[in-house]
Amino acid sequence: IFRVYKSGLDGPILVLLHGGGHSALSWAVFTASMTSRVTCRVLAVDLRGHGDTQVRNSDDLSTQTMSRDVANVVRAMYGEIPPPLILVGHNMGGAIAIHTATGTLLPSVVGLVVIDVVEGSAMDVLHSMQNFLRGRPKTFKSIDHAIEWSIKSGQIRNLESAKVSMVGQVRRMVLCASNRCDNIDVAPSDQPSPVNDVIAERHEEFYDLNYVTDEADNLRSERQSVYSWRIDLSKAEKYWDGWFRGISNLFLSCNVPKLLLLAGIDRLDRDLTIGQMQGELYLIFS
Repeated sequence: IFRVYKSGLDGPILVLLHGGGHSALSWAVFTASMTSRVTCRVLAVDLRGHGDTQVRNSDDLSTQTMSRDVANVVRAMYGEIPPPLILVGHNMGGAIAIHTATGTLLPSVVGLVVIDVVEGSAMDVLHSMQNFLRGRPKTFKSIDHAIEWSIKSGQIRNLESAKVSMVGQVRRMVLCASNRCDNIDVAPSDQPSPVNDVIAERHEEFYDLNYVTDEADNLRSERQSVYSWRIDLSKAEKYWDGWFRGISNLFLSCNVPKLLLLAGIDRLDRDLTIGQMQGELYLIFS
């Protein structure tokens, strides 16, 4: 079952794919802002192994598997010929968006937006990724502590976003008397019903940011528990190279309007620099 979040009633569908270790909730603030400005629909997906999605072989994070997952979720929601789709992905999700768009898995893709990922810089940092993951806290005393760490460490810069997205990145582990831990996911009490045995859907009301504040307040009274990461990204190392290798050329060759958002021009690799000089892509530096 794939957990998805929806917002909006009309217009093209933005299919939002989060980065490694995150969840669809990382798009909550973006979704609220976007749907208030333009007429569109949003479909944000907890990718395999992330968030509240539960699938067999959840540790298979290959680009082929996750790209097929995205296509299968979209078809389950909208049929074999979906409405116009714009794939939007951040980091790992950006790589999956590129592979999904170029793999002709979905016939209705009319746009591609990739945020903060290019092949060159991504490949350069892979060798230090394990050190980065080891440097993170393994557990947090509470959701509030996790939110505080995400802001102070610079992992998330927007406090509202941190309050929402950290709920999808960590889960509560209850400490038993025997010192064994049972994983209990932090989630609202109203459990959604599966759609076609493939999708578990939450509606746009979930994007009310007051939810996380209320949830965090309720959890303050809980004792004998800690919060740990929902996914151990270090175990996915064998897939990292496959996520990013070749994506710059794939992005340039994708035959739909496309947009690449980066922090600065220094993030461009050789292939993208050539593509920019040849007018093959439009860049926005945030």
